[in-house]
Amino acid sequence: MYPNIQAYDRGVMFSPDGRLFQVDYAREAVRKGATSIGLIAEEAVVLIAHKNITEPLAIPATVQKIFKIDANIGTTYSGLVSDGLHLVNTMRQRSQSHRMVYDETESVETIAREVAEEMQIATQYGGVRPYAISLLVAGYDKIPKLFEIDAGASFLGYKADAIGSGKTAAQDILTKDYKDNMKVDDALHLGITTLKKVADQKINANNVDMSIISKKDGFKLLTPDQIAGYL
Repeated sequence: MYPNIQAYDRGVMFSPDGRLFQVDYAREAVRKGATSIGLIAEEAVVLIAHKNITEPLAIPATVQKIFKIDANIGTTYSGLVSDGLHLVNTMRQRSQSHRMVYDETESVETIAREVAEEMQIATQYGGVRPYAISLLVAGYDKIPKLFEIDAGASFLGYKADAIGSGKTAAQDILTKDYKDNMKVDDALHLGITTLKKVADQKINANNVDMSIISKKDGFKLLTPDQIAGYL
């Protein structure tokens, strides 16, 4: 189909049918990642992430999938761990810089747009591979907000969304069962029920991260005992 497919395969350039192979490969890495789910609830947004721990001697508490970015912003990712951790640190640095300059918390949409711009740069130049992750960026400023940023650096707002290996199946469930203005507990129950149906492993309190981001309490990461109450 392509006379010299390696030319399109090795660098970030368009193939004759308009594809960027390196971005396609990055999206494939995301599809192999553990599933994460976000849902907007009444006066809050929740994040639920599967840790997908495969090493029998690993210590679950040392594996983290949901991260606090600022007082009212959190994020989770699926895909290559090192890329995810790098962008988490990038988001934190930019949020802290914004707070120091403007003496206010950066908006959820602004931080999502900034990290999308960072990821987009890696899709323009030869010798720089795209980030092999997708992220859910969630938070509360005037209202609860949830954004997905995919490996191609596009971002879009959602009421409920999923990323990772179970994305398609989870989105089908969320499309059917999600309701506007859900109570926080109902959103958490829907999220964990959905994760149980799409995850490759049995879900327990040690291989799941859950968080609530609300106007009243800001970012709150649930403890294993609290998570167990939703299983």
